[in-house]
Amino acid sequence: MNVLIIYKKAKQTIFRSIWYKQLATTLVLGSFITTGLQLKLTAQEAPTIITNQASYTYTDPNSSYKYQGISSQLQLVPAPLISKLGKILGCAGTILPDYTGVSVGLYETNINDPTGTELGKLVALTRTELPDTPNNKVPQGTAPNIENSNPYFLSNNPAGVYNFLLDANRGQTTSGKTYILVVYSPPNSIYQQRRVKIQIVGNDQTNNSVKYIASSLDGQPLNSTGATTVEDTLFAISNGERPQLNLLSLAFTTNLCQARQLQIIKTGDRATAEPGDTAIYRISVRNLTDIGLKNTVVTDNLPLGFQFIPKSVRGELEGQAINITTDRNGNTITFRTDATIPPEKILNIAYAAQLTPDALRGNGRNSAIANALRIDNRLSTKDGPATHQLLIRPGIVADCGTIIGRVFEDKNFDGEQQTGEPGIANAVIFLEDGNRITTDPNGLFSVANVLPGSHSGVLDLSSIPGYTLAPNRKFRERNSQSRWVRLEPGGLVRMNFAVTPSRSK
Repeated sequence: MNVLIIYKKAKQTIFRSIWYKQLATTLVLGSFITTGLQLKLTAQEAPTIITNQASYTYTDPNSSYKYQGISSQLQLVPAPLISKLGKILGCAGTILPDYTGVSVGLYETNINDPTGTELGKLVALTRTELPDTPNNKVPQGTAPNIENSNPYFLSNNPAGVYNFLLDANRGQTTSGKTYILVVYSPPNSIYQQRRVKIQIVGNDQTNNSVKYIASSLDGQPLNSTGATTVEDTLFAISNGERPQLNLLSLAFTTNLCQARQLQIIKTGDRATAEPGDTAIYRISVRNLTDIGLKNTVVTDNLPLGFQFIPKSVRGELEGQAINITTDRNGNTITFRTDATIPPEKILNIAYAAQLTPDALRGNGRNSAIANALRIDNRLSTKDGPATHQLLIRPGIVADCGTIIGRVFEDKNFDGEQQTGEPGIANAVIFLEDGNRITTDPNGLFSVANVLPGSHSGVLDLSSIPGYTLAPNRKFRERNSQSRWVRLEPGGLVRMNFAVTPSRSK
């Protein structure tokens, strides 16, 4: 049997693409067990895509019938470059509606900061080029950051995707190397800046990869699972048409959350009130996120003299009444609910407080703070304080009292002023709060609007030269420069001081 196989032609179509690398291709032809085998094979350098066919002629020795034809097409397509891509997603792990103005930067840590959390200079990344640039000294980049720019501005196509290439030959993947990845939002954006610490922790020579640990520096979760620390890998990028530079792809996926996810507003039913009135307050908690909020807790601090009325509490969400539990600790009231607040919906809490006479001593200003958890990653959200100012008028109810007294010459040493015992003018009395009172020509003094409770006064003997304390023969506790009194709400007390000329003692 005579078999003639001629490798006649090789059709080559080369498509350069940043997603492909050059592969060494081996063409294996089947074995033919026959005599007179002739094989002509022309070897060529392996292009990016190879199309290879062979023509053949075969003569049957028994029938002398000649067979001829063309072999089936053999097409070898190389595997693409391995290039892991990072993404910037929303707080719930979804693609943002618009990435215009969002950028990602990779920074060295500040050498003067021992904590390793402050930004240094931008990392000087190895420059890469577009795939069709005829420069054999510069490696091709990988999409989307083809030129390996730092910082890199994200686009909407592909949405929120980025990558950086670190150069092992420049020591950028050495174990212990630390970087800070910063995600910037455009001005007036609802999203806040993100900072993630990237620390190289080890090299895997077998897989040509590098391990690193990413840690959140802003206290926010790195992903929708709520984790603030994750471990990931840098993958090696090779390019057969360019010099091997040991580039590894850093592409970390993280979430970008709104700067303000919760809003609390506090209002009241009046601007002024007086003791005995009842004020009604409304607290509105709005969900500004794209996911539901649960475990809502509102802490409200009432002013002095405001008496919380527990039975007045009401809760409402989307037109439906909901259960609100309350706890009280002094003037601090805590409201809780198990209801989930849907996106863009408002939870309303209303309650009443009655003003007591003590409210006159307060400022009438109360404040509330709201806390809640996202249902997807349990990220804590907070807003406040929201305040409401109420002007307090005295009305007909007041708990302040008055202290009256006199300084007089006690001739019979009984501690009481009788006819013929004159008052001492310009005597000075100091109260415990530092107030200084001076007696009138008749030795009388008074202090109005004094808070109820215990008070003390001290006679300044230096203000009345020639006099000293008169001995009291009836009350031992009055043989002192000071006096103590107890003032009831709205009450009146006396604080007398008996003196005598120094020469008569």
